[in-house]
Amino acid sequence: MPSVSAHVAHTLARHVDHVFGVMGNGNAYFLDALERTGAVTYTAMRHEAGAVVAADAFHRASGRLAAATTTYGAGFTNTLTALAEAVQAHIPLLLVVGDEPTSGPRPWDVDQIALASAVGARTYTVGRADAAATTVIAIEHALAYRVPTVLAIPYDVATREAGPVPPAPEPVLPAPLAPVTPFALGAVREAARALAEAERPFLLAGRGAWLAGASAALGELADATGAVTASTALGRGVFPDDRYDLGVSGGFGAEGAMELVREADVAVVFGASLNHFTMRFGELFAPGTRVIQVDVAPAATHPYVGSYIRGDAREVATALVGELAARGARPSGWRESIDAAALRRQHPGDGLAPDGRLDPRSAAARLAELLPEDRVVVSDGGHFIGWANMYWPVASPDRMIMVGTAYQSIGLGFPSVAGAALAHPEATVVLTTGDGGGLMALADLESAVRVAGGRGLAVVWNDAAYGAEVNLYGLKGLAEAPMRIPEVDFAGLARAVGAAAVTVRTLDDLEVVTEWRATPAAERPFLLLDLRVSGAVIAPYQHEIIRANS
Repeated sequence: MPSVSAHVAHTLARHVDHVFGVMGNGNAYFLDALERTGAVTYTAMRHEAGAVVAADAFHRASGRLAAATTTYGAGFTNTLTALAEAVQAHIPLLLVVGDEPTSGPRPWDVDQIALASAVGARTYTVGRADAAATTVIAIEHALAYRVPTVLAIPYDVATREAGPVPPAPEPVLPAPLAPVTPFALGAVREAARALAEAERPFLLAGRGAWLAGASAALGELADATGAVTASTALGRGVFPDDRYDLGVSGGFGAEGAMELVREADVAVVFGASLNHFTMRFGELFAPGTRVIQVDVAPAATHPYVGSYIRGDAREVATALVGELAARGARPSGWRESIDAAALRRQHPGDGLAPDGRLDPRSAAARLAELLPEDRVVVSDGGHFIGWANMYWPVASPDRMIMVGTAYQSIGLGFPSVAGAALAHPEATVVLTTGDGGGLMALADLESAVRVAGGRGLAVVWNDAAYGAEVNLYGLKGLAEAPMRIPEVDFAGLARAVGAAAVTVRTLDDLEVVTEWRATPAAERPFLLLDLRVSGAVIAPYQHEIIRANS
């Protein structure tokens, strides 16, 4: 007879096609049942945090429900940082875990429900009679609220017979939030009037606009208004026409592009939270700019917002296009007066910095020329985070994966590669990570190499330091010894787990990428570039942080 674990596995298999995990006592029977379904690809990771991170990255790259699994106790507590990141980033993810037996905790058990709740994740615990139904409820919760949800299988319940797997209802999800109230419709009409009268309209979109499927509607709105466009770091490529697009906004944006944004008289923001980095710590818009925000949050998320429309980005953009047409509005003509490609061009760097190490700007610019266009960029956190965002454009938001930024964590880069590679099997996955975060995630370097294979390339910005801390606290006079890292041979570490690797000290050393690309993906290994970069070249966004903290 099917067990409780089989009920969970078979029900979950109707809703997911990939599960990432680390096997242990608490989830062994669940994994056995999952394998026997034949419907789900299971990818073994080497650290429990990596399992959640890989699932998180899989969702960000594919849009599909994410799933991960670990054992109880230490296996579960190892997931907490990654789980907190997924909560902050609103990732619909199901984490299937073992848990203490129903008779009570053993010495190695902890209050997993309390720990999950502490980082913002709800737990559902299955029983012998309701395992399938509880699994659907947990899936529905994850999808409806866009939040990671824990599904716990008590140790003494996992193998209990539960009878045939029953048919379970489909999850019920909320409809898109449309501007249907008189207040919302009035706000749309007022926003349309402002756009119709604007001489220099500007549209900014974030990841929320992509999740809403608003790309085409935003393109129509940009055409109808003649607006210049830009996106947040997580919304890269959301506008379908890049001829008038300034690229990424905020601290990662090119200086000329950001100066132009300050000339806008009306700015409409779709699906972006307007955090400190997007807003350049309050400097993105000029004081006279009228800022209108469209989002599903209960209220405006920045004090500079003058008008707020609560609604789905696609629904509101479509309504604005219709309202502008009804008014007979004409495009402003502002965007035809600019050279967006020139404005979004970044500083090329100086080749080598005065200390003789690579200028990271030059390395990033050269890699932009060498990397495959069909790429998914996966970014860890750290000082280096700006280089990929500034120099490596991507085709759409599902191709810029930044796991860790929501919770301000580092060390989640290598496991992200596995999730992105399985979500985009046709593309090259390019990881950008630092030496500090790279060392934290080292257990899943092997996972990245194994899963991505010849479609994977990692760039390690190796400055022998926790660069962000040196740039902020070192400049304040704090002791730098704790901020420094003995220079690590990442190329040697990568070769030990089957990758090809090169230590890069000059721009000429990057030509290995050309040779690597010339070999068919099926015949080449994962490639790691250990870039020995100068810590003296500080990213522009870091200068903004330094100013804000001075």
